[in-house]
Amino acid sequence: MPPPPTDTITNLRDQILGLDELVPLLDGRLVPYVYLDNGASTPPLKAVMDASNQFMPYYSSVHRGTGFKSRLSTVAYDQAHEIIGRFVGADLSSNTVIFGKNSTEAINKLAYRLPMREDEVIITTQLEHHSNDLPWRAQAKTLHARALADGRFDEDHFDELLAAYDGRIALVAVTGASNVSGFLQPIHRLARKTHAVGARILVDAAQLAPHRQVDMKPDDDPEHLDFVVLSAHKMYAPFGTGALIGAKEIFLQSAPEYRGGGTVDIVTLDEVHWAGVPDREEAGSPNVVGAVAMAVAAQILMEVGMDAVAAHEEELIRYTLTRLREVPGIKIYGETDPDKAHEKVGVIPFNLDGVSHFLLAAILGYEGGIGVRSGCFCAHPYVVHLLQLDEQEAGDWRDQMLAGDKSNMPGMVRASFGCYNNTADVDRLVEMLKRIAAAEITTNYVLDRKSGEYTPAGYADQFGPYFLLEQKHE
Repeated sequence: MPPPPTDTITNLRDQILGLDELVPLLDGRLVPYVYLDNGASTPPLKAVMDASNQFMPYYSSVHRGTGFKSRLSTVAYDQAHEIIGRFVGADLSSNTVIFGKNSTEAINKLAYRLPMREDEVIITTQLEHHSNDLPWRAQAKTLHARALADGRFDEDHFDELLAAYDGRIALVAVTGASNVSGFLQPIHRLARKTHAVGARILVDAAQLAPHRQVDMKPDDDPEHLDFVVLSAHKMYAPFGTGALIGAKEIFLQSAPEYRGGGTVDIVTLDEVHWAGVPDREEAGSPNVVGAVAMAVAAQILMEVGMDAVAAHEEELIRYTLTRLREVPGIKIYGETDPDKAHEKVGVIPFNLDGVSHFLLAAILGYEGGIGVRSGCFCAHPYVVHLLQLDEQEAGDWRDQMLAGDKSNMPGMVRASFGCYNNTADVDRLVEMLKRIAAAEITTNYVLDRKSGEYTPAGYADQFGPYFLLEQKHE
């Protein structure tokens, strides 16, 4: 089913579900919600929801079913693979699209399936989300290219690591855009350097793909991306799907790590003959609805054009960095120059003097109707680096955390944009930050030391009028 026309950014904003929803504030007022936590998850596109609802009456098992609904579902699922391949410019004659439950699972899958010698190493970076770091640590010696003082990638150190381990590098695993600072990585230049030493490259594009075009390039291009990982819930299709795109030959070399239904052609009591790709890598009943939703979102982003998305976002970043300068005591991490907005995606981390990042996020939510995120964003080493914590400070924090006390956990507040956010959203954020900086907020907030989170004293959320699976009765 083709998506409805959404040929401009303005039209795309109109296609986001939930933008006009009112949420309650602490003082009892209802206000339109300002969602600035897109770096974690994006709201759904209406077209994604419409396509999912249109598909659901025909939903059935895929592959091997002979009924009409099964045949239709199989075609839709296969088309989803093709659309996601097209979204990243993959040559599907030599590459495959593998769906899983999320991008974390996709990276773990490659960590299990990538052939490696005992003496080989993985090179990743200090900027990574834990999901593109911890899976590699479990499989091989993992080296981290450093971040510079301002949070940018230290490419000179990366070059040193390539030279030092030339011939022993199984994979370079890098983020396409940092989920903390938003910095864009020179992924194609890094691919060229990686291939020059005989290694492959994986790009974690979970944070990149909703903001910039991802192009794997032809397989024989020195700047080809060998593997790309995507996350549907960051692409306006929150149905729990991730995708791993990469060379078929890698997955055909050995048995899959998950084994069972759908992964085989023939099974006897004595032997197993595995299916081809992607079937052998998608064990069990797949999330067909999630794959369809992800494909519809990709179609819409391609129709609007990622260049248009990038141009809109750059203007919004420039506007935000300029306006945040009006807030007394604010500290922005990473890029602070509005004229360099093109060097990052719409992720802006900050702190406010004298206010815990946990408390700041709570006030924005309870009293401003603004959704942000606080903490370390599943990237502890990078956040500690950006905060310039010394070993003693970092050690004290770790000891407190391990003792069950998160009250002094370092971190920051992150405002992250989607393609639909606008300057009015930024204005709401800035005006609320000004009120907090001016100590206009007098509410008594209570700290939960175990979680580090703050809630207004004596306040209890009333979710019943909005949504609950079960209504609680007194």
